[in-house]
Amino acid sequence: MTTGLHPGGTPQDPRPTGHHALPTQERAGHGAPGADDRTRSSVITARAAASFEPVGRSVATARSFVRDTLQGWGFADIVDDAVVLTSELVTNAVVHAGTSADVLCLRSDDGVRIEVADRYPEREIPLQATAVSMGSPDREGGRGLQLCAALARRWGVEYTPTHKQVWFQLDLPERAVGTRAAGPSLPADLLPLADGRVRVAVVQIDRTGAINSWNEDAEELFGYAAEQVTGKPLTDLAAWPHTPGTGTGIVEALQLSRWEGSYGVRCADGRVTPVYASHLRVRDTSGEPSTVCLLVRDHERAVLQTPLRGPASDSGTHTESQATDPFEVFIGSPAPDDLDGLLQRTVERARDMLDGDSAFLLLATDDETELEVRASTGLPSARQRFARVPVEAGPGRYGSARMPAVHEDLTVVPGAVPLLGGTGMRSVVTVPLKVEGRLTGSLGVAAESPGRYSNEEALRLQFAADRIALAVESARLGELERLRRGSLSFLVEASDLLAGTLDRDQTLALMAQMTVPTLATWCAVYTIADQASDPYLSYVLHEDEELIDGLKALLSKVAPPDPVPTPGARVWSAPAAAAHDAALRTSMRSLGLGGQTSISSGIGPTLATAAAVGGETVVLPLVARNRVIGMLTLGKPSDEHFRQEILELAEDLSRRAALALDNARLYSERTAISQSLQRSLLPPELPQIQGVEVEVIYRAAGEGNEVGGDFYDVFPIRDGAYGFAIGDVCGTGPEAAAVTGLARHALRLLAREGYGGPAVLERLNSAILDEGARSRFLTLLYGELWPQEDGSAVLKVVCAGHPLPLRLRQDGTVEPAAEPQPLLGVMEDLELYEQRVTLDPGDVLLCVTDGVTERREGTRMLGDDGLADVLTTCTGLTAGAVAARIMRAVERFASDAPSDDMAILAMRVPGLHTD
Repeated sequence: MTTGLHPGGTPQDPRPTGHHALPTQERAGHGAPGADDRTRSSVITARAAASFEPVGRSVATARSFVRDTLQGWGFADIVDDAVVLTSELVTNAVVHAGTSADVLCLRSDDGVRIEVADRYPEREIPLQATAVSMGSPDREGGRGLQLCAALARRWGVEYTPTHKQVWFQLDLPERAVGTRAAGPSLPADLLPLADGRVRVAVVQIDRTGAINSWNEDAEELFGYAAEQVTGKPLTDLAAWPHTPGTGTGIVEALQLSRWEGSYGVRCADGRVTPVYASHLRVRDTSGEPSTVCLLVRDHERAVLQTPLRGPASDSGTHTESQATDPFEVFIGSPAPDDLDGLLQRTVERARDMLDGDSAFLLLATDDETELEVRASTGLPSARQRFARVPVEAGPGRYGSARMPAVHEDLTVVPGAVPLLGGTGMRSVVTVPLKVEGRLTGSLGVAAESPGRYSNEEALRLQFAADRIALAVESARLGELERLRRGSLSFLVEASDLLAGTLDRDQTLALMAQMTVPTLATWCAVYTIADQASDPYLSYVLHEDEELIDGLKALLSKVAPPDPVPTPGARVWSAPAAAAHDAALRTSMRSLGLGGQTSISSGIGPTLATAAAVGGETVVLPLVARNRVIGMLTLGKPSDEHFRQEILELAEDLSRRAALALDNARLYSERTAISQSLQRSLLPPELPQIQGVEVEVIYRAAGEGNEVGGDFYDVFPIRDGAYGFAIGDVCGTGPEAAAVTGLARHALRLLAREGYGGPAVLERLNSAILDEGARSRFLTLLYGELWPQEDGSAVLKVVCAGHPLPLRLRQDGTVEPAAEPQPLLGVMEDLELYEQRVTLDPGDVLLCVTDGVTERREGTRMLGDDGLADVLTTCTGLTAGAVAARIMRAVERFASDAPSDDMAILAMRVPGLHTD
């Protein structure tokens, strides 16, 4: 889809060339019933155009385009009708006619005109006198023009020799002159409190979410100069509550046409300032969408907050409306599924109703043993949000949240309302929220002066709580359902990711990345190698990458949490205490109170780290196979708490992560053991043979295998003689490797005992047969080598069922250097013989396994002849160069990875030379 916007002026003809016609059953002429001639007498003030491809999803995209355009123009009253008509007309074009569609929106002072054109190649121009049938409204097609006739003020169909388009115009409804909504006239002492100067931060965000405008009030409120934040995403500064499956994220809020709500902004000093925001989606002169954000401090929200729409009233009901409880005006105004908005407006209205200084609302947990703070006003909400207090705070009715309570002076009964400790509130009234007799929450209003409330205020507040309890519970259940669906999707994705790797380090990284920032602001993973080891800090992650190093340094100075296997999350206060102490010491040093006069250069990072770790920190054990293998630590920034649903989700994740981490550990241990055993089957190193170059290349088939069924060995025997062998055990993998170890060690032992080549192989044959069911047949080339003083070398070779060794002479000729004999591990009585070969200076002896000669590409096979052809090109090369050229030829022969083990042993006699 391509779009464009041209504000102001008289529009040029928006119709592109080559438009398609709509289907024939919807064609209507100028004389169609209800149609009106096209008029452009109104001044066009803006236009927006878009083209849509002939696919089904374009209908939904066109609806969104029209909806966003009209809402951006402030025409919300006619959005629904315009979307319905556009949807029908675009459906005709892209679905029924199968062509692309062009949509043009024109704004004027009195309404909106929308034109939809298609590019259907056929034309049926209706005659002026022909009666037009609108068709039946029950059939699949033909409803577009009927809807235009029913909903649009004016509409029509235009034909030219090259295109056809349908247009309709919707007029704006008449509005009463004056304000759209107004609040009551309040005494001066009841007006919202604000600073001496109210600052309104104006921030403009481009289509990518980056800041491109930042005014002076924004600098004063948040401490950042404009050049510090320009070009950065607003999400880097916004402290949004990340809760899977619930709420609207900051990215989504910036995409909405209009949005109001609260969130936090991280200031330059590391603190989070609660703000109230009003977002408006607009288009600039180039047609690019952007968002203008107006921000004020949260307690000054009345500056921006849209007044509530009260019920319509006339003069006859004026007296009755004045007697209505003010709380009734609020009931039902928020959306039923907007729990946070519902709770926040509830506490604000409760505070105003009882003329209080603060108010709070808590929701009960599923077991009704604790209450969780979900909304407050006049209190440090960031500190209190999701904090928990017990339902039964003390003995007697005044200590239970299940009954209304009035406290005239909290200094007389300290701790009666734990939520208000240290806030300066003296008197408070609290009432329960109940649905069908079950406690669902608690609503309270507090004041700074004592004796403000009596039973009369408690009754008024209880009446309001009874009216709102059902709406709150319904919204809460809806939020829980969304949260559970989001949690299920989150856990499914997490399980897939954790199951996709057996690497320990990658598993640790995945654990942290899945929790930050979805579940927590920062995360640390401790691992325990064994029961006797202390927990080790293995991985640290923070949503702000610049704080990771400082967080890691802070946690490294704190004793790790105890590895308690008890399931569930437990609070760990050590990081917050350490962060507080570090920040205090740094501040004292900066003031010259710590014995140092110089200002510490690290005060900024230290304070930022302290703010990041100063909130609630919880530890979840990582238990796998009845053993604690580590701890997952989750943290929040200063004065923030975890909600119970997040902790339950984190607990589920920790169980899956623990099993994945333990699987990775077991895999690493077994891989290390396997590789160690496999390496023991290979010769430790090749001996240096005077007068003979020796080179070996070995490739084992299968992932993680270092040794398979192929093997090689070169070793000293006695009196300047050397033994060499290359063999191939039937099969690959560990079973073949076991016979490989038997063969290699038996060869060395028997050769050094003085047995000749045939005797060595005959005794090895008996040893293989003694293995019984584990025995495997073996092809083996064994030989003994004696370097000579004249620069040549004498070999005695026995080839037991193995590919024949090839001899390359200096003149480029290649010939077999032995004759084939029976393989080992099949027959008990073998009669083998050895053959004598003399390698002259410059000659090369090449020995390979069948993985080289049987290399395949489709029906082609390299074979013995192909190997010989490659060897003829190796005249004059060293033994290492010969082996490398052979391996390159084998690898290039086929595109697939080798499926069999391969071994190449090359020996070359360079002849006599002087250094």
